[in-house]
Formats: sequence, C-alpha cells, structure tokens
Amino acid sequence: MGELVAECLGTFVLITLGDGVVAMVVLFGSGVPGEVVKGGYTNITLGWGLAVFFGICIAGRVSGAHLNPAVTLTLAVFRGFPWRKLLPYTAAQVAGAFLGAALVYLNYLPAFHKFDPTLELAQSAAIFATAPAFPDAHWAFSLLDQTVGTALLLGLILAITDPRNQPVSPGMQPLAIGLIVVAIGVSWGGMHGYAINPARDFGPRLFTLVAGFKNTGFGTPALWVPIAGPCAGGLLGALAYDSLIRPFLAAQDKDVE
Repeated sequence: MGELVAECLGTFVLITLGDGVVAMVVLFGSGVPGEVVKGGYTNITLGWGLAVFFGICIAGRVSGAHLNPAVTLTLAVFRGFPWRKLLPYTAAQVAGAFLGAALVYLNYLPAFHKFDPTLELAQSAAIFATAPAFPDAHWAFSLLDQTVGTALLLGLILAITDPRNQPVSPGMQPLAIGLIVVAIGVSWGGMHGYAINPARDFGPRLFTLVAGFKNTGFGTPALWVPIAGPCAGGLLGALAYDSLIRPFLAAQDKDVE
C-alpha cells in the first residue's frame, strides 16, 4: 500500500507542476486564444523537468518513483520488477495524474472562464493532454515520435541508474532524470508534445472528458498513441542499452578484477 500511495502522490506532484506550467503559459500568455507567452516552450520544458525531479524526490525511497507505466513495464521485463505489481502501479499512477489535473483546473478555474468559458478550444484541452502538432498527418508520425522519445528516456534512465555504470552519483540521479526530460522536450517535443508516459497523458485526458472539455482526443489516435508508443519505446530503449552497452560494462568489471 505504501508503494501505491507513493506512486500516486509522486505522479500527482508530477502533473500538478507539469500541467501547471502549461496552464501558466497558455492561460496567462498574450491573452489571445491560441497564442502563448513568448519563451513559453522553454518554460514548459524546464517546468516538466523539475516536475519529474520533485516527483522522484517524493516517491523514490518508497516505490522507486516509476511515475510512468512505461517505466514499470520496462523494469518488469528487463530488471525483474514483480509482474503482480504492474497493474496496481499503473492504476496508482493514472489516479495521481487524474487528481493532479483536477487540482490544476480547480486552481485556474477563473482563468479558464475568461480564456475559454465553453471549454471548446483545442488549446484548453492541450493544457492537460498531448495532441499531434499536425492533425492531418498520419498517426504513424506521432507514434514514431513517442516511441523514440520514450526509448531515449528509458535507455538513459537505465544508463544513469545502472550500478556498473553510474555516470552520476546516486544522490544526483533524480536531477539527472529530470534533465533527461528537459533534453527530450527541447529536442524531441514538437510532433506530439513528448508525453513519453501513458499515465501522464491518459489520466489528465480522462479528467478533461469528465470535466466537459471539447477536443479531448477520445476516439482519435491522440488517445492511444501516447500509450502504445511509450510502452513500445521503453522496451526498445532498454533492449538497446542492455544489448549494446551493459555487456561491455560487465566485461570491464572482469578486467578490473
């Protein structure tokens, strides 16, 4: 139970700060619907990186701070994480993400009433969940984007946390993982909003449906792409790290011995 509470609360913090920075940029931008504050994307990428860092600070010692079903799935496949915990962890992560989105909406409700009183603008729903930058393009482009982005995320997480590797000390690993998210955001975030986390996307998206937003993405590939892409990408990233880097680390250890 403690692990589930930690995953829920850690993901809640992640979404409260992450969706919160998007709300700041969109709702308090130029004041014109559809336009955001100058430099806003930089704010968003930094805000999400810090959100990940502080979410890990909350949950790391109790649950491992997965905060992401793609992380949980990848660790179950490649690192022996108990399969029986996969669905409970995922449920806790989605619940935390839903509650975080709800708190952001409640806090900024007067701004929403002014910006989009009928909740019909695509920009309003996009505060909470991701969407393709080019809706007319084939969904495969967004799927590729999410797959590669999450492959980078998990491959780098495994590289940072691998006891045989440890390019940074254990105490700095949460910050380093937050910086991974910043790096992915600034270099790989344009096509579909770099969800790279099924819970981060589905939990808030479910909230937008419950709260009466239009353009929620339900019934479109925007719903399942940020779920399927990250799950596949996490496995590919771990496979690449374990196949191309980890065996040589083991060989180096033997040479030292």
